[in-house]
Amino acid sequence: MKSSPDETLCRVFVYGTLKPNQENFPKYCEGKVIAQQQAIAYGELFALPMGYPAMIRGDDLVYGYLLSFKDVNILESLDELEDYHSDRPISENLYHRQQIEVFNLTQNSLGLAWVYLMTSDQVSLLDGIPQFDGIWNR
Repeated sequence: MKSSPDETLCRVFVYGTLKPNQENFPKYCEGKVIAQQQAIAYGELFALPMGYPAMIRGDDLVYGYLLSFKDVNILESLDELEDYHSDRPISENLYHRQQIEVFNLTQNSLGLAWVYLMTSDQVSLLDGIPQFDGIWNR
């Protein structure tokens, strides 16, 4: 696993409402993203009845975007959106933010990026529906 090519950038893998052309992209990302590219990560993807997805760790491919931001402070607003607080136990957060390896569409490593994951217990409690193709669309 290699690290981010440009250590000054904040890189985030998004697979749901933060993807370009989805509902939260304009408010949280537009005008702040300095680079974006389609990407994949390993995990399992679920659609939740509330209208957004959840990803857990796993071995399947999840398709999304790697967004690069110049300012690491973007994580503060994304943490708020995703109901993540670093000082709370994982079980008390809706999502937990972790760094994972992300790949381009030909599965070459793009390095590490932040991602918001749920636990499998949370997905079960929320009646998550598996998205076997690894793609979430509203």
